[in-house]
Amino acid sequence: MHTEHLENIRPGWVAAGWLVAAAMTSLIGLVLAALQLIGAGDESDQLWALVIVAFGFWVGGFFTGFRALRAPILHGIAIGLATLVAWFALNLLSLVFPDLRWQALTPTVTAALLLIQMATAVAGAWVGHRIALRGTAELQA
Repeated sequence: MHTEHLENIRPGWVAAGWLVAAAMTSLIGLVLAALQLIGAGDESDQLWALVIVAFGFWVGGFFTGFRALRAPILHGIAIGLATLVAWFALNLLSLVFPDLRWQALTPTVTAALLLIQMATAVAGAWVGHRIALRGTAELQA
C-alpha cells in the first residue's frame, strides 16, 4: 500500500522534524566548534557545514518518519520546505529590526543547501519509516 498522499502529511510532525533537524545541526556545530575542529575560517569549514547540515536533517527526517508512519517522502520534502518558511520569517524580522544581520548566501549555495536538506530529510524519513514498520531498514523480498 502506498501512503504518499498529501492528506497523510501531518504538519505537526513536519514542524517537529524540522525543529529536531535544526537542533541537531546546531548541537553538532556547537560541539565541533567547542572542540576547535571548525571555526578557523578556512575552506574546510564550508565542507564541515554541509556535512553537519546533512546529518542534522537526516536525523530530523528519521524522527519524523519513525513517528508519522505515513508518507515519509512527502514528510521529508516538507521538512526541507519548512526551511524556506523559516528563512522568509527571518527576512521579515530583519526588516523590523535592521540591526539583525547575517552573512548572505549566494543563490547557488542556497539551492544546494535546500537540496541537501530535502534529500537527507527524505532519506532519514524513509529509513525511520522502514524501521518503525518492519524493525529494520533493509529491503526484503
